[in-house]
Amino acid sequence: MTKADPQSILETLIRSAKAAGADAADALLVEGVSASVSYRLGKLEDVERAESADLGLRVFVGQRVAFVSSTDFSRDALEALPARAVAMARLAPEDKFACLAPADRLARDFPALDIEDPEEPSADTLIERARGAEGAALAVAGVTNSEGGGASFSRSAVSLATSQGFVGRYAGTSHGIGVGVLAGEGTNMQTDYDNASARHAGDLDAAETIGRRAGERAVARLNPHKIKSQAVPIVFDPRVSAGLVGHFAGAISGASIARGVSFLKESMGKQVFASGIRIVDDPHRLRGLRSKPFDGEGVANARRALIEDGMLTTWLLDCASARQLGLATTGHAARGTGGPPSPSPTNLYMEAGTLTPDALMEDIRAGFYVTELMGMGVNGVTGDYSRGASGFWIENGKTTFPVAEVTIAGNLKDMFVHLTPANDLVFRHGTNAPTLRVEGMTVAGA
Repeated sequence: MTKADPQSILETLIRSAKAAGADAADALLVEGVSASVSYRLGKLEDVERAESADLGLRVFVGQRVAFVSSTDFSRDALEALPARAVAMARLAPEDKFACLAPADRLARDFPALDIEDPEEPSADTLIERARGAEGAALAVAGVTNSEGGGASFSRSAVSLATSQGFVGRYAGTSHGIGVGVLAGEGTNMQTDYDNASARHAGDLDAAETIGRRAGERAVARLNPHKIKSQAVPIVFDPRVSAGLVGHFAGAISGASIARGVSFLKESMGKQVFASGIRIVDDPHRLRGLRSKPFDGEGVANARRALIEDGMLTTWLLDCASARQLGLATTGHAARGTGGPPSPSPTNLYMEAGTLTPDALMEDIRAGFYVTELMGMGVNGVTGDYSRGASGFWIENGKTTFPVAEVTIAGNLKDMFVHLTPANDLVFRHGTNAPTLRVEGMTVAGA
């Protein structure tokens, strides 16, 4: 961790870069503290704590750009950084789209988001959380082994300054608990898990609740059946349904649209989902896991509907992709210290529907309820979707026996149009969705 004032460090770097010949510059400093413990079969396995600080400087010489980063905050290192960056920029190829955010797009007011818990848990508290989660999971009848329980805490502070006059800083925390266990014996064994994370400890699920869910899920998966290949409705459990929203976000990234490599590249203003569907990105959600008062370029961000009544309303844009498309940034830049910004969502979610999950399934004579997905068989250019899956077979509106070692397939364009959300949206991750039903997919089984 650096003991110097972050704002002073960044403003000095920018002044020095301009003195060395840069036309413009911005600088980012990220400070972090993290702690974690792991606990397995009633024994403490690991306790870790780390502190870090990392800064990055981006300089522009005409249309040439260079990046330098450092974890060395000594005076000599900081004094050498700007001149080195400018020298690198003069040798770099021109990039006509790279730019700083224009002054009229910069954030001036920073909303209070309540994303920082003032208290760091002690190592003993983390150990107790990990022990409680694993102990509750092992207490479930049928659970026979453990992959371990864990608990973690982190605090990060982000400071950003640009030569356009922007200076901003925010800090956030994260508490996490997770556990994975095995059920059964011999060749009839299944594994499952549960986890939870929250900005504030008071919002975190109880460790024993997390452990019990993990144990019950593992036991429920014992003795899976094989099924024949067929086209049936697929119902995605909330643990996996958010993945479909994530694929949508990737498809509307300005970088993908600018390169012409998205299956939604011709869909602006068109019907992408069924009528009534709404997908929202909200960087200002109170205590949201990805909340932030400004984006990675200092641009003012705001809650917006990406899908409104099934219609696509916007791309996700940073300044470079916006310039490439002849548009304005949407305030979705994300970045690290070692490279350029890129578009990314924040607290992304599909709004809940009106039906309960039971009502969503009640007319399904035969279908598949998916609780786990494997592999990365998604083609962002064509929208083709094919992934390994496990879960439970649906008969006459009810989940019945467990199913494993199957593949589900479709095309995301068709899946989006034929998707229906349930009313059980819960904010547990950065991207969230309720239970989702998708018609007409293929299950490839035995």
